[in-house]
Amino acid sequence: MLSYTLRRLSSLIPVLLGMAFIVFFMIRAIPGDPAQLILGQQATKSSIAALNKELGLDRPWHTQFLEYLGGIFQGDLGDSLKTKTPISEEIWPYLAATIELSLVAMIIAIIIGVNAGIISAWFQNSWFDYTAMVLALIGVSMPIFWLGLMEQYIVSIQWDLLPTTGRDNIRDPVEAITNLYLIDTLLNGRFDQFIEVIRHLILPGIALGTIPMAIIARMTRSSMLEVMRSDYIRTARAKGMKMFWVVYKHSLKNAMIPVITVIGLQTGLLLGGAILTETIFGWPGIGTYIYDAISYRDYPVIQSGILVIATIFVLINLAVDLLYAAIDPRIKYK
Repeated sequence: MLSYTLRRLSSLIPVLLGMAFIVFFMIRAIPGDPAQLILGQQATKSSIAALNKELGLDRPWHTQFLEYLGGIFQGDLGDSLKTKTPISEEIWPYLAATIELSLVAMIIAIIIGVNAGIISAWFQNSWFDYTAMVLALIGVSMPIFWLGLMEQYIVSIQWDLLPTTGRDNIRDPVEAITNLYLIDTLLNGRFDQFIEVIRHLILPGIALGTIPMAIIARMTRSSMLEVMRSDYIRTARAKGMKMFWVVYKHSLKNAMIPVITVIGLQTGLLLGGAILTETIFGWPGIGTYIYDAISYRDYPVIQSGILVIATIFVLINLAVDLLYAAIDPRIKYK
């Protein structure tokens, strides 16, 4: 297992190098001059040229790329062109916000999706099965921005139950320690703020978790139906074992391999695809951070943000591969 993990980690290096290379050139294809955007439309050509020289944007592309790679290997992601702040210092609060939102969304999706899929397979062709699968189809097809706006209108405006935007109460902000507010509120001994942070997480968490929830439910149902037709399941039922234990103890564990694959892929996609949810709910996450950087043509921020998301994505895939062996003892890594 250790040798396999080390091999997989070493294979991530060319993947990330390729990602850095592609992103480096793609963002430079975006129309617009960063110096022009920073100085404004009234800036003179000489001032724009001077700022480009100061930022190092007048140097050959290969020089800029090699300097960027050298900085990455030293743990330096560069400085923001807009704020002049080291990206490694300012990116974490945004990344932490997206991680917290994505984890909450996946917890909601896993709890509801897995159990809905199990019950649908257990009571195949029942009213619950048909209803759950229709709702799953609607969930996959429903645009996140529409669902988010409907949540805000009905739950927040009409019923006044939950806040519409932000991570916390602006009148009583959370004192950041880790920038994961659920943890910070507990570290500060502020249970009232902990509840408030949860209230802010519910609506964006549901909006972001709806599509993964539907996909997980459909995959769980399909996998469970296949396992429940196996001989050992029929034998367990013939011995008089209660259906609950047959389903949750024997069937579920053997049906989880494809479900875990979907969960891993969806978790990685949430980190990179949360920008719509973050925009609608005013969530200060990594998607908003990169979007603002694109508006200002802040090349280092865009490069670093995408590279961080890509790194997390491939690490999640590695963790999923390692989980296979933990769940199914028949899988061996050599």
